[in-house]
Amino acid sequence: MNTFLFLNIRWIIRDRILQALAAVSLFLIMLVPAISFFSMRQTQELAVTLSLSFVSFILLIFALSLGSTIVWRDIERRYTFAVLSLPLDRASYIVAKFCAVALFLLVAALFIGSCAFIAIFLSSIKYPSSVPVQWGMVVLTIFMDTLKYILLTAIAILVTTISTSFFMPFFTTISIYMAGSASQEVFEFVTSEAGKKLGSFVRFATKCVYYIIPNFSAFNFKLQAVYPIPFDPAQISFVIIYFLVYTALTLSAAVWIFSRRELT
Repeated sequence: MNTFLFLNIRWIIRDRILQALAAVSLFLIMLVPAISFFSMRQTQELAVTLSLSFVSFILLIFALSLGSTIVWRDIERRYTFAVLSLPLDRASYIVAKFCAVALFLLVAALFIGSCAFIAIFLSSIKYPSSVPVQWGMVVLTIFMDTLKYILLTAIAILVTTISTSFFMPFFTTISIYMAGSASQEVFEFVTSEAGKKLGSFVRFATKCVYYIIPNFSAFNFKLQAVYPIPFDPAQISFVIIYFLVYTALTLSAAVWIFSRRELT
């Protein structure tokens, strides 16, 4: 399994599309100081917001592109038959694919996050703010975003084990991401006094969807990184446990489905 994991990591690194995306991401990150200078009052805050948004967006693109293709491409090119003929079971195959993408996302977050640190530092020197940069929260925000997109990768791989085309996993994963990002706000509205007007069935269905799809908004700490807003450390522990449990369940479902799939 270790050899197969290494081969997948090497394939990801050699992908020219990902190399181009990395170059574009570096260019966008380095544009942050120039863009933030247009804000005369909150240059530092704007730089932090833009940098974290760019990092999050780039990791989203990586997670979608890799999670939706890393299994589908092998099946489409008939590589899966050769790989599974080796002493490698289907469970190890799926787990190795997931671990390869997860490691790549961690390395990408480290690289792009370092570029974001430079951009924020340059902006804070040029136009210093009365509030110092919350460097610890910046690191925490990037780390939690990385966990969010690793979870999204697991979901994309799960959908890939069901589908036989590229488009369904890609767009289904995007839909789940958008729904999971807005699920907390929708749930709070449905459970409020104004939400009682929607009817019992709509509220019940919304609650069911809320508890099934992942709550990606729980991973968002950008506001605490931009402004010195206190946060509950127990929330971080809860989100990490939520990530581990949901990822484990998603991968288990992906392994179960892929183990029973007929590869033709």
